[in-house]
Amino acid sequence: MLKRAAVFLDRDGVIIEEDEFLIDYSKARFIERSIDAIRNIPETFLRIIVSNQSGIARGYFTYEQVEDFNSKLKADLAANHSPIDEIYFCPHGPNDGCDCRKPKSGLFDLARLEYDIDYSRSWVIGDKSSDIQAGKNIGAKTILVLTGYAGKEPGALAITADYTAEDLYEAVEIIKK
Repeated sequence: MLKRAAVFLDRDGVIIEEDEFLIDYSKARFIERSIDAIRNIPETFLRIIVSNQSGIARGYFTYEQVEDFNSKLKADLAANHSPIDEIYFCPHGPNDGCDCRKPKSGLFDLARLEYDIDYSRSWVIGDKSSDIQAGKNIGAKTILVLTGYAGKEPGALAITADYTAEDLYEAVEIIKK
């Protein structure tokens, strides 16, 4: 049986506006056209969010608070006919040495095992160089969106995405072509 393809999405700066260490869902603001973009992802692709959430390791919020935030996000998107199949997040800090913090592939590997994903047919969309490097590390096609950090975050890696898009909506249009 043919393995599945996925669109892996970063959360902050791609779907919702970047607001460092945001945990109060009532303050989350969707980036313009991001809900429509998720709705437009072809049904042949799984829709998976992969996000670094180092605020847990820093003591800013708890694992349970991030799960609650993500649950509300997933419900909101589903109510807008833009369902997400899964949300994975790394709770570790930048210096914790885990294998799940992007640009490492631990969370992507977990998704691959759980959903039988073919990386070579998949896409990674993000606003940070770590998102793009993660996509390159797993052999997926990559799209840097110019919302959020637009690849210019502090300590950005020197990496070039396969494509660049103004926002998530434009990124999905690239995938559809």
